[in-house]
Amino acid sequence: MWYVSTRGIAPRVNFEGALFSGYAPDGGLFMPEELPQLDRKTLCQWSTLSYPGLVKELCALFIGSELIPKDELNDLIDRAFSRFRHREVVHLSRLRNGLNVLELWHGVTYAFKDLSLSCTAQFLQYFLEKREKHVTVVVGTSGDTGSAAIESVQGAKNMDIIVLLPKGHCTKIQELQMTTVLKENVHVFGVEGNSDELDEPIKTVFADVAFVKKHNLMSLNSINWSRVLVQMAHHFFAYFQCMPSLDTHPLPLVEVVVPTGAAGNLAAGYIAQKIGLPVRLVVAVNGNDIIHRTVQQGDFSLSEAVKSTLASAMDIQVPYNMERVFWLLSGSDSQVTRALMEQFERTQSVNLPKELHSKLSEAVTSVSVSDEAITQTMGRCWDENQYLLCPHSAVAVNYHYQQMDRQQPSTPRCCLAPASAAKFPEAVLAAGLTPETPAEIVALEHKETRCTPMRRGDNWMLMLRDTIEDLSRRWRSHALNTSR
Repeated sequence: MWYVSTRGIAPRVNFEGALFSGYAPDGGLFMPEELPQLDRKTLCQWSTLSYPGLVKELCALFIGSELIPKDELNDLIDRAFSRFRHREVVHLSRLRNGLNVLELWHGVTYAFKDLSLSCTAQFLQYFLEKREKHVTVVVGTSGDTGSAAIESVQGAKNMDIIVLLPKGHCTKIQELQMTTVLKENVHVFGVEGNSDELDEPIKTVFADVAFVKKHNLMSLNSINWSRVLVQMAHHFFAYFQCMPSLDTHPLPLVEVVVPTGAAGNLAAGYIAQKIGLPVRLVVAVNGNDIIHRTVQQGDFSLSEAVKSTLASAMDIQVPYNMERVFWLLSGSDSQVTRALMEQFERTQSVNLPKELHSKLSEAVTSVSVSDEAITQTMGRCWDENQYLLCPHSAVAVNYHYQQMDRQQPSTPRCCLAPASAAKFPEAVLAAGLTPETPAEIVALEHKETRCTPMRRGDNWMLMLRDTIEDLSRRWRSHALNTSR
């Protein structure tokens, strides 16, 4: 399986190359050169698999046994999911009035990112040990990515991780999940800015190809192909759990409602659709509605500013993974994709060509949900089911309620729930409900914290480069000492 850049200039790479790259050298994102096609027989065979079983099958398809033999791949995935709290890893809650909520948050940090990052960290460690190499992972976070990335690599001997978090823009619990990890290979910076602002120094550092190469830098943000690959399993699992029967011709449709920020789960769902899964995708966003405007009007442009909402992990303006969707919609046309994305980077505004826009609106339905609608949805779900939704899950469930209230005859529908309500007590209180806080989260309050400030007026890029250079020096001297 080979991977090519959506912008068409970078040389193709195998899975290992895509895993360690994040962005391709030409600024694009890696995608499989050819997508496999799953027939009805394969879907029927997969329909009884557990969530980890689906991850194993999908990873085997997209990695290749010459890179990771199947037995070893299965072991890595079992190890990745060994610390999840639910025996199924991912669990479907069937609630009243046809509401299906797929809980993706049973990992250590109570967010869906634990699923893909725990696997990604295992793949990284596998190749690093084989090659006797070290990497420094650099992550910008709006809340959940940082804690899940830290959790997945903390204590790993071949990896250091640097996380930039936006001080005051993520919840107290999210911040504590990052700043209370005191392992030597974890380095957290609290930035006086929002998550789009803290991405700037990271992008600038990654644009210096020689520096990236010299210090073995990589990103675990949602652009990493490995994360998108694992997230495809959400859609397969949702489909098999919610489809009425596999005996009909053609196979029945299931609607999957995807709450999204950077569009990683959406890209994963669209790829799943392209390889043969009969899902209809609905993308649900908060007041930061760039994807909604793109689907509805073809208007892929930044708003004046990021709005702070109750669904804070989705408070971003640049949904990176839309580049993957555009590339697929254009028939893998890297020239079209490159022109679009370069114009967007230059002017922060693009009107999609007519043909591309009509293909997008055929492939995806969208909805934008206000804070008021989020709290109403959380309240209604509690009243009807005694079930607490996190604000991001409520963005998806709001769409379900809208459809139900119109009493449209509906295909089965599954709402993805990216995080536990336990992480967002502020939003639960705003909905007039009582937060339920697990003991592990309460315990964070009493732990020692470590976080280096990046203040307005500091040179964030220089601080980042200096930290990276220092970690490289330490690794080199450690490698020298152990080889003596």
